[in-house]
Amino acid sequence: MTSSRPRRYVVGMSGSSGVIYGVRLLQVLSGIEGIETHLVMSTAAAQTIALETDYKPRDVEQLATKAYKVGDIAAALSSGSFRTEAMVVVPCAMKTVAAIAYGYDENLLARAADVTLKEGRRLIVCPRETPLHLGHLRALTQLAEIGAMVVPLMPAFYSRPKSIEDLVDHQVGRLLDLLGVESEGLVTRWTGASNRGSAEG
Repeated sequence: MTSSRPRRYVVGMSGSSGVIYGVRLLQVLSGIEGIETHLVMSTAAAQTIALETDYKPRDVEQLATKAYKVGDIAAALSSGSFRTEAMVVVPCAMKTVAAIAYGYDENLLARAADVTLKEGRRLIVCPRETPLHLGHLRALTQLAEIGAMVVPLMPAFYSRPKSIEDLVDHQVGRLLDLLGVESEGLVTRWTGASNRGSAEG
C-alpha cells in the first residue's frame, strides 16, 4: 500500500538575524513538485523580516503551502499524528534554542520542534549568534543530545562566492541536502584541491 501524500516539511523562523536564509529556503521548496511547506514564524521573526529584507511578513507567509500563527498551540503542527518528514528552524534565536532544548513549549514553534523530536523525525536547528556564552553552548549541547542536528549559519568561501545571494544559496542548498531534498545549482560541490578548477556547479 503506497501513499500519495506530499512530502511535508515544517519551517520555523524565530527572531534572530539571518531571516533571509529562511525566506530563501521557502522560495526553493515552493518550486519543487510534491513538497508542502508548513511555516510558523515568531513575532520577533516578523519584525526582523521587515528590518533586514524588502519583504513583508505576509509575503513570506505566502511562500508556504500553509502558515500558522505562533500562538495557535492547537494547530495541526502541535500533534505527532500530523505526519511530516522533518523540521528546520532557520534562523533560530537562542531563546528558541533554549525552549526546544528544555521542552518549554510556550508557542507553536517550540511545540512543533518538540513534536518532531518525540516522533523521531529530523529536526535541524540553525543558530545565528556570536559570541556564544556557556549557557548557549550548554543549550546547544542539550539539543544535540536529545536528537536535534545543530547547523550554525556559517557561510562557506571555497566556492568563491561573488555575492550575498551566492552565500545564502550555498547554505540553503546544504540545508536541503540534510533534509534529503535535491537542489540543483545552489551548492558548489567540493571535488578536492586538485580539481579546484573543475568543481561542480
